[in-house]
Amino acid sequence: MNALTSDYDALTQDPHTSRLLRILARFFSILFHPLLITTYVFAFLIYLHPAAFEGIDRHTKNFRMLSIILFTIFFPALSLFLAWRLKLVKSLSLESRPDRLAGFIVTMFFYFWASYVFRNLPDTPPVVAHFIFGTFLAVCAAWMCTIFYKISLHAVAMGGLITFFLLFEREDAYASGLYLTLPVLVAGIVCSSRFILGAHNRFEMVTGFFVGVLAQAVAWIF
Repeated sequence: MNALTSDYDALTQDPHTSRLLRILARFFSILFHPLLITTYVFAFLIYLHPAAFEGIDRHTKNFRMLSIILFTIFFPALSLFLAWRLKLVKSLSLESRPDRLAGFIVTMFFYFWASYVFRNLPDTPPVVAHFIFGTFLAVCAAWMCTIFYKISLHAVAMGGLITFFLLFEREDAYASGLYLTLPVLVAGIVCSSRFILGAHNRFEMVTGFFVGVLAQAVAWIF
């Protein structure tokens, strides 16, 4: 096996010695946790974008927002917490390969359900259906990669984030430079944070990023 992937559980590089940088890196890793990215994008589309959910009343918007929070954050997190309490996984941080594989299976189920529900709701904008389907594909691809090495989930999320806004910008009449500027800035901060914490090496980060890119690109086509 490649030297990059031979020791799954070991840290891939020495963590940065600066205490302040490590605190900031941990803060941004939590703020932009992969489970939160779908909700952030959905909140932008439903509350800030002028036309993505045009014609849908506020009550329905709030219900859709609650649904995405439940499907992509609350239920996966609750399931992992219960699995940890039942000692089915060793740690909530999912550092070991078996723990991460189990976590992906749980997450895949809820992301599939979210994608299925939103793709079949008649009032769901196509851009939303594409994005949520892309997040489901990203989880599936990351699960397959996890069988062989510790792929960076943060990088997967950042690759998907940038690709989604790149594709959305090409078709949206309200597009602006912020569509790419902010996602690229966030991705740079998050990926740098993972390096500072010594959580991943370049191979795990780069492949994770391209998994996210590919997932959103495929979802946009279909």
